[in-house]
Amino acid sequence: MPATPRSPSRTSSRTSSIPQLLNRLRMRQVALILAVGEHGTLRKASAELGMTQPAATKMIQELESALGQRLFERVGRGQKLTPAGDSVLRYFRGMRGSVESMTRELAELELGGSGRVSVGSIMAPSPNLLTHAIIALKKAYPLMSVDITMDTSDRLFELLREGRLDVAIGRIRDEHRADYAFAPLENEALALVVGVQHPLAKKRAVKFADLLGYGWILQPHGSPMREVLEQEFRMLQTPSPKGLIETASILTTTNLIAETDMVGVMPLSIAGTYAKHGLLAILPCRIQHKMEAFGSITRKDRPLSEAAGFFLSALHGR
Repeated sequence: MPATPRSPSRTSSRTSSIPQLLNRLRMRQVALILAVGEHGTLRKASAELGMTQPAATKMIQELESALGQRLFERVGRGQKLTPAGDSVLRYFRGMRGSVESMTRELAELELGGSGRVSVGSIMAPSPNLLTHAIIALKKAYPLMSVDITMDTSDRLFELLREGRLDVAIGRIRDEHRADYAFAPLENEALALVVGVQHPLAKKRAVKFADLLGYGWILQPHGSPMREVLEQEFRMLQTPSPKGLIETASILTTTNLIAETDMVGVMPLSIAGTYAKHGLLAILPCRIQHKMEAFGSITRKDRPLSEAAGFFLSALHGR
C-alpha cells in the first residue's frame, strides 16, 4: 500500500511545535547523543559524561518524548540507534560544527581580527575561480582569516554537514539537493599529462589507444575523475591498466611523470599552469566522456556570515 502523503495541517502542526521543541531540548541531551555516536553504546557515552546509565536513559526518554520518535532500539543486551536516531545524530553533529565555527570566529574577534571564513574546494577551481574570490574577499575584509581545505567532493560535503566549512566547492549528489543549495560554476575539463621528455610529448596527435602500453597514475576508485577514465577504457573494450598508481595528489602525479614514462590525468586548469612553467606536457588526446559540473554548496539551514556571502558572490562573479 502506498504511503499516505502528509496533510498540510500535519506539516503546519510540526512547524508550529518547533518553539516548544527548542524549549524542551537541552544541550546535555545533544552532548549525550554525540557521545553515543562516538562510542557506540549508551553505557560508554554516559560514563564519558559522568552520568549514571539510568540518568542517561531517562534523558534519552525525555528527548524521545520531545521529538515524538524512538531514537534507540534494544539489540541483545545493548541498544542501537534507530533510523530516527541516526538522523538526529547527523543534525546534532551539524549543531556541534556550528558551535565550533562560532567559537573560532569569536576567538578571532577577541584577538582583534574580523572573523573567519572556512572554504573547502576540489582542485579544479584553485588556479582561477578560487584564487580570484579569495583575493576579492581579502580586499574587502583585510583582517578576515580565511581557512582553505582542498579535498574530494565527498569529504568536503562531510565537513560542510558537520559545520566545519561555510562554503564547499565541488559536486553534489541528487539526494542532498533538498537540504543544500548548489550553484554550478563550470564543467571540469580533464587533461592527459606526461613528463616533458616522454616519447609522446612532442606528438601533434595522440590516440587514447596509444597510451595503453604505458603505466598510469589515476585517482582512487569512487572519484568522478576515475570514473571518467574507467568509461574511456570500457568504450575501448579494454580493461583498466594493471599495476597503476592510485593517488589524488597533483604534486605526486607531477613528480612521478617527470621521472618516468607514466601517464597521468588532472584538471586542465591545473595542467595548463604546470605546462606553462615547463613542468609537464599536455597530450593532444581527447577524452570522450565528460565530468558533471562543479559548483558552490552551502547549507540551507545555516545563514552565511556577511563575509562568507561576499566570498560566494565573488566566486560567481556577481
